Amino acid sequence: MAFKPETNLETHRVFNQPEPRESLALWAEDAPLRQTVERLAPAHAGHVAGFAATVGASESLLEARQANRCPPELKTFDRAGRRLDEVEFHPAYHELMRKGLEGGYSALAWTAGDTGGHLAHAAMVYLLTQVEPGVCCPMTMTYAAIPALAAAPDLAARWRPGLTSARYDPAVLPAHEKAGLTIGMAMTEKQGGSDLRANQTRAERDGSGYRLFGHKWFCSAPMSDAFLTLAQTGEGLTCFLVPRWQPDDTRNAIHLMRLKDKLGNRANASAEIEYHGAWAERVGEPGRGVPTIIEMVHHTRLDTAMAPAGLMRRALSEAAWWARNRMAFGMPLVEQPLMRSVLTDLTLDWLGSLAIGLRVAQSFDAASDSERAFARLAVALAKYWSNKRCPAFVAEAMECLGGSGYVEEGPMPWLYREAPLNAIWEGSGNIVCLDVLRTIRKQPEALDALAAELAAARGADRRFDAALDATLARYSTGVQDEEARHFVERLALLLQASLLLRHGDQLAASAFIRTRLDGEWGRTFGTLPEGIDAARLVAMI
Repeated sequence: MAFKPETNLETHRVFNQPEPRESLALWAEDAPLRQTVERLAPAHAGHVAGFAATVGASESLLEARQANRCPPELKTFDRAGRRLDEVEFHPAYHELMRKGLEGGYSALAWTAGDTGGHLAHAAMVYLLTQVEPGVCCPMTMTYAAIPALAAAPDLAARWRPGLTSARYDPAVLPAHEKAGLTIGMAMTEKQGGSDLRANQTRAERDGSGYRLFGHKWFCSAPMSDAFLTLAQTGEGLTCFLVPRWQPDDTRNAIHLMRLKDKLGNRANASAEIEYHGAWAERVGEPGRGVPTIIEMVHHTRLDTAMAPAGLMRRALSEAAWWARNRMAFGMPLVEQPLMRSVLTDLTLDWLGSLAIGLRVAQSFDAASDSERAFARLAVALAKYWSNKRCPAFVAEAMECLGGSGYVEEGPMPWLYREAPLNAIWEGSGNIVCLDVLRTIRKQPEALDALAAELAAARGADRRFDAALDATLARYSTGVQDEEARHFVERLALLLQASLLLRHGDQLAASAFIRTRLDGEWGRTFGTLPEGIDAARLVAMI
């Protein structure tokens, strides 16, 4: 009998495959975020909830995927050979930028008129990072440029209205012709990296302004309307604002040499640029470039502390969705004891990172000297530790999905590529830890403020008290540079634990302290001690 090939080409029946989530309930399903915003910034809770609904909607998730899969392209020249030095983005990128800026991502903290604006901003960073962090960079720098420009009041008066307009205007036009503006940053040079004093870009006087000459190894968001940058003058390293257009409305001599081919953050453009006599205005005093730009870095660090919490939250929510809707060995994955232990362990890191990030944002809103001192120190602790946890966290969450988590059709691969970035941006781990030591030595009031914050949790858990006492005893005579990482890690964990004890879920706080501070923990996620109510903690996801 001749073989007859199968003619029924319909697919086999698909089952036990969780449906992809078409939208994200970023506010309704995140009780810790919701409770913190309602407690600390109640006037902005409705606004943040609306922003969450916008960026978590199905069309935003589609736009995020398109922006990530269709990276920006550099257009150096037009067809006739004229220099353009422009970057073209997918329309989805522009739409996400519009939603972010018009939602107040950059402006709200400076226009709210009451307390809570920085905390609401931090919540928006956390939310948008879960959807597409590539668009966050230009908005974060625009938010952070405001305090840096305060060193040049006349300059700030001209630029601030556009920077706080809460409008997105991608037109390639001089600033005075646009409805909304963004600011980028160009500091790093090849030979120096984080050692900014090694910068060789030079600035020469030209009437009321300057002309800049030099190369910048990283320029973030090169389609911004202006860039804060550093250049050498006769007085030393000085901060400048370099607009894309000169005062006569001609293009400034900022040449985009190439776009960086990055591991992640694909929707966002990062470039190498050269200044060929680019016109600039000075910001701050000559020779005081680093202290001036540090005001911008201080605020961008808030966002780099919140972003990993957002990445953790999205990765964890995807893992939990899969585990709740996937059967294995006769029961849902989420009911398998070992899977539940992994999800519980991940939950503890997410809760700690969210708590410390929002507490730091609260200190940015405060006017007291002690809170400002606390902010200088705590933002570095949050940035360092949350970002050190993030890559391993996302990898573990990816593993919860098995092979499906490794496939580009889902969100896990881009989350994984994104996970290391914020540990590098605005000071890598060693730089941040050394900054902590420098802050303590120059501003002892910052350590006093942190100590008071930690002491507020005394008496709630004997293991926390013991861990705090041990840390204080170990470093009572000072901290050597080679000890900086251990010191910063310990302070960050103590601060996270104190916040969970005072304001979080008490079961989570107890489990966090047992594992992160008291040593009842292995070296991978899912190595929890006995007696932790994993089912109750997983229900928080």
